[in-house]
Amino acid sequence: MIRSLPTDDVTFVVGDTNIETRPLPPFNDTVCAFLNALSAYLMSNTATKEFPDVMTFAFWCRKGHIQKLKSEFSSGPDRLGRGLALHIAPSNVPVNFAFSYAFGLLSGNANVVRIASNETAQVKIICDAINHVMDDPKYSDIRSMTAMVNYPADNAITAKFSALSDARIIWGGDQTIASIRSLETSPRCVDIAFADRTSICVMDITALETATDVTLSRLAQGFYNDTYLMDQNACSSPHLIVWHGENAETARSKFWSTLENLVTKAYTLEAIQAIDKYTATLQTALDVDEADYITQHGINVVRVNLTDLPKQLENTRGQFGLFFEHTTNDLGPLAKAISPKFQTMTYFGMDKSELTKFVIDGRLRGIDRIVPVGRGLAIDVMWDGYDVVKHLSRVVAVE
Repeated sequence: MIRSLPTDDVTFVVGDTNIETRPLPPFNDTVCAFLNALSAYLMSNTATKEFPDVMTFAFWCRKGHIQKLKSEFSSGPDRLGRGLALHIAPSNVPVNFAFSYAFGLLSGNANVVRIASNETAQVKIICDAINHVMDDPKYSDIRSMTAMVNYPADNAITAKFSALSDARIIWGGDQTIASIRSLETSPRCVDIAFADRTSICVMDITALETATDVTLSRLAQGFYNDTYLMDQNACSSPHLIVWHGENAETARSKFWSTLENLVTKAYTLEAIQAIDKYTATLQTALDVDEADYITQHGINVVRVNLTDLPKQLENTRGQFGLFFEHTTNDLGPLAKAISPKFQTMTYFGMDKSELTKFVIDGRLRGIDRIVPVGRGLAIDVMWDGYDVVKHLSRVVAVE
């Protein structure tokens, strides 16, 4: 079934105004082959190597990983995609539009992806790669099911796309999500909302004190990847570090010094970012009653020590290397402070089964992911508490 897409004030970066919306089964062979071909092309592109986030996406799309996802999904009833999926991609994490598109394809859907008008280098590299791979006639079906568009922030245009959609994947803040959800859709349209959220990191003090230099270096690199690569803008980037145990200063000093050495070599803090960070630090000193002292490691790493956990813990957020930290040997108060705004808990030196018990037995309304430090940004089809492929496809029940 061909649907005609809105064209007024709409620029088509990939695809055209007509889109084929007949669904495919999840993990269709042609879709899997297309994603692998996209991975290979991106990895061979010299421009890709300048952007770790693009490399991460390319690696994610490789055949081995997609086949692993397929094998994990294969049991269960027969399914088909829902039809046409509309993706409202975020502007603060450039590569998320590509992951969202891949989720839609793997679910068996045709996809319209709205990308930000202020096109970044990462977006251009990936869209150019998609266009190149789609030139191969064997991927003509994928081309007919794909449109990537940009247009001014205008709910009237989004409403036209929404009216055609069988599913919507909305990335954004609470206000953006509420605004788009107010737009009329077909009665059976389903929404996945990836809202603005925050994350934390829990590290065991004893494990840090006994860590070798190699382990400490790897830990710092993983933490750097979780935070500085996206300037802590990603929902899964930690802002608060909880030190589990007692007498934390020696362990903390080892970690922060190692991180500072890495950041000094690998990270560039722009002047406007430095001003924003300095302003946020001063504001924290004024507004956060639980902040008792601030430690600065050059201009790149700033630590705010908390004597207790603030009531609105989700608002304790930093950027550009501004972190909050709290030491405790009892995670109980942390459980009480976790709201639905919390997405990911990264960890080092902790027993993951104990952390799972902390979330499940504590009946927490937040924390959807528990992953080692360094895996915070590792987006996958299990995201934000959703099994995305199952949510974007429908069961064909047979008796």
